[in-house]
Amino acid sequence: MAGGVRLATVVLAGLGGFSLPSCASSPAASFSGDGVASGGHPAHRAATTTTSSTSTTVDPGALPQTDELPTSATPQFAQEMAALWQGVVQDSVPAAMPSFFPEQAYVQVKAIADPEADFQSRLVGEFGRDLGAAHSLLGARPSSASLVSVNVPSQFAHWVPPGTCSNRVGYYEVPNSRVVYEEDGETRSFGIASLISWRGVWYVVHLGAVVRASQSGEVDDPEPGPGTSAPSSTC
Repeated sequence: MAGGVRLATVVLAGLGGFSLPSCASSPAASFSGDGVASGGHPAHRAATTTTSSTSTTVDPGALPQTDELPTSATPQFAQEMAALWQGVVQDSVPAAMPSFFPEQAYVQVKAIADPEADFQSRLVGEFGRDLGAAHSLLGARPSSASLVSVNVPSQFAHWVPPGTCSNRVGYYEVPNSRVVYEEDGETRSFGIASLISWRGVWYVVHLGAVVRASQSGEVDDPEPGPGTSAPSSTC
């Protein structure tokens, strides 16, 4: 990505009710990544404004896909990541669901027999188990941990075309974003295995892992410090 990564800082407090438990006494979380993918779909451009698809009165999943490449430098992404963090702290799927790929969008994307059942039983089931695994990282006082940043490696974003991975609609995918948090004065992090796009917005679709060895919850690459993202060709 030419010119490196642009840092966008967004204050979480007061954004749509997704404030963090310790947000009042913590620095504002930041969300990095400029939304410009190297080697992405050549006809696609970065989304720079919030479209009508993000309205709170319209389910974006009920609307058609667009070719906008998401950016993490938006209030909506800040809201999503605040919700994800609440889900980790509380070990709560309902709290984290605003960050998750919309069900009706999944129905549009997948060329499989019963996408609704697959969404609920497999994707949301895995998401819940992964939230529990991430929650366990926070120890006996999870509410004392505070979100510092979510770093999206937009240079690894790539277009997944229709016809791939049983999909009938294309989307952008970016692997291995990093959730950076502070606990007991130490900076730590874990990954988001896969974010995918719908109408110019990033959503979590796999938190702990894309390919799984078991039905247990997983944490993607927990590390001291902010960690390092790695490229992947997942879809």
